[in-house]
Amino acid sequence: MDFVLWLIAAILVISGIVSIVRGALTWGIVLIVVGLLVGPGGVSLFT
Repeated sequence: MDFVLWLIAAILVISGIVSIVRGALTWGIVLIVVGLLVGPGGVSLFT
């Protein structure tokens, strides 16, 4: 389960960075914050 959460978090953060590079600053920040919240290294929403 930890690996799945880590993978989802990594995908969210990477897509957030790509969104920022493309010019969607707000959407990128939202994706990065959600990725950090979901990840097992951060504050997980599922525990």
